[in-house]
Amino acid sequence: MSTLSNKQQWLVGAALLVAMLLTRSHIVNHIQDASWAIFFLVGAYLRPLWAYPVFWLAAFAIDYSVISNGSVSNYCFTPAYGFTFIAYAALWASGRWFAKQSPTSPWQKLSVLGTAVISGTLLSFVISNLGFYAFAGYFSQMPALHYAQSVVHYFPNYLATTVFYVAIAAFIQIAMQYSPVRKTI
Repeated sequence: MSTLSNKQQWLVGAALLVAMLLTRSHIVNHIQDASWAIFFLVGAYLRPLWAYPVFWLAAFAIDYSVISNGSVSNYCFTPAYGFTFIAYAALWASGRWFAKQSPTSPWQKLSVLGTAVISGTLLSFVISNLGFYAFAGYFSQMPALHYAQSVVHYFPNYLATTVFYVAIAAFIQIAMQYSPVRKTI
């Protein structure tokens, strides 16, 4: 993903925060949460290192808000929640890694993007589930293998949702690259 000017990074950051608010808070019902893709895209598009903790704090604030007003269950809001910082960092880091690559052909770029999204999503899924298993306080009697078998079937949906939103961002970037509007931003 290309290098953006400071102004463009602020615009992208604002758009990503709005997308997180709309999808994570369930303001717009029946839309999958885009947070995992957003953390990947924050790593890919936004250069300042402080962007990651700002987005994590935004995610926390949204979660706290929807849990406090009773619109979402507090089941996942346990001591394990702290692992989301590490899990989302895996997505952010894979986005940063992708941004530093310089493949020459579109197919190579797509391959590198796929590798980054899949590995970041897988690592995030593993970290978040290990943290939840170990620190949520719900699974003291459940063997780790049984827990892993009970959650592994969720991974394809996490991956599909992340890929879907990253693909939307890639299409928007391609459209902007060939748009006369780009010259004014």
